[in-house]
Amino acid sequence: MAQAMKIAIVDDEKDMRQSISQWLALSGFDTESFASAEEALKVLGADYPGVVVTDIKMPGMDGMAFLKRLMSLDSGLPVIMITGHGDVPMAVEAMRVGAFDFLEKPFNPDRMTELAKKAAQARRLTLDNRALRRELSDGTGIMKKVIGTSPVMERLREDILDLGQADGHVLIDGETGTGKTLVAHALHAVGAKPGRKFVIQSCSALDPDAMAAKLFGSSGDDGQMPLLEEARGGTLVLEDIDALSMPLQSRLLTWMNEQGTPAETRIVAISNLQEQGKTCEDVLRPDLYYRLAAMKLTIPPLRARGEDILTLFARFSEQFADEYGCDAPEISAQEAAQLLQAPWPGNIRQLINVAERAVLQNRRGTGTISSLLMADSDESEPGMTTEGKPLKEYVEAFERMLIDNTMRRHKGSIVNVMEELCLPRRTLNEKMAKYNLTRSDYL
Repeated sequence: MAQAMKIAIVDDEKDMRQSISQWLALSGFDTESFASAEEALKVLGADYPGVVVTDIKMPGMDGMAFLKRLMSLDSGLPVIMITGHGDVPMAVEAMRVGAFDFLEKPFNPDRMTELAKKAAQARRLTLDNRALRRELSDGTGIMKKVIGTSPVMERLREDILDLGQADGHVLIDGETGTGKTLVAHALHAVGAKPGRKFVIQSCSALDPDAMAAKLFGSSGDDGQMPLLEEARGGTLVLEDIDALSMPLQSRLLTWMNEQGTPAETRIVAISNLQEQGKTCEDVLRPDLYYRLAAMKLTIPPLRARGEDILTLFARFSEQFADEYGCDAPEISAQEAAQLLQAPWPGNIRQLINVAERAVLQNRRGTGTISSLLMADSDESEPGMTTEGKPLKEYVEAFERMLIDNTMRRHKGSIVNVMEELCLPRRTLNEKMAKYNLTRSDYL
């Protein structure tokens, strides 16, 4: 069960603090109360795992001064301001400074709960992105999220770090199932706006009219904030950008041009074009395409990632084995070669499915990797690629996978790995150095 999000309630009136605390506690929040901004600042700071609800008019440090102090500590901390009647101009100013939203007294408790839930969702996303950014800035953390030691993945990680720090809009393309949305998360997390909003919308999920209202707002007041406004100052990810209608492409381009340089809000467009023989360049307005593609990332297909396939298969198998309470399958050299040769049209998503079914087969004691791969391929398609590789490459990939799996299973115990693989220590050390395997990664 997810841990309850914290809510810090700051108000000099005891009755108001207690009333808000009781209501939000009943709504599932973990509340804590403070009688003054000064008292709250002893607890609140960067990466506070929650949301702040504060009155504007308080003795000592008032709500506006408190908000500015909080924004200097953590600009991504959601702060909901409570204002008295007639103080709406001050509340609007608070929104300009960085407040998440405001409530005017007397307020509807349900409205407060609704705002608190939205703020909590935004806070979780901010904290998750920060954690991802910290991982991506650390070599071992990168491996946890963007797994792979192949040259194409090494370059991808370098590109994520480089483009993440740039200000421009980005176009991400690649085959289905390659992890384009994960890369969009990573770009935001390592960029200059990690604490700001991160909003995702699929352009193929809505018809053109609904998409226009979602992006830019509607003429009627439906209470929904347009996505371009919701993501202001942060990142807006538009999945399936190729599905955006021409009129909406034109409006989006106009909005991007009006932002100026550097862009206040970054657009990360994801192309998932499946139409045979066409690219994103063919279906987007040329001016929009070149505006987005000035910074472009193409995610490599799984078949181009070499022995990463075996590493990923082993990781996914272990995860499913833990989930189903059984052992992960041990694959033979022949099965390893089959995994490396498979075309993987569904990329990582397909590999995950094969790993899960392999675990279930192993639990029953029936089936082979070969049968799973054949079941995944069309009758008109061969189950293996036509591009052969030298035997030496297959042997080395299998050897690396075997040592990696054994080290992981024994949690880095060199003695146990030596015994299981019947290898002298010097030989094991040489092979680990050859395959860039470090004992500390398994401890």
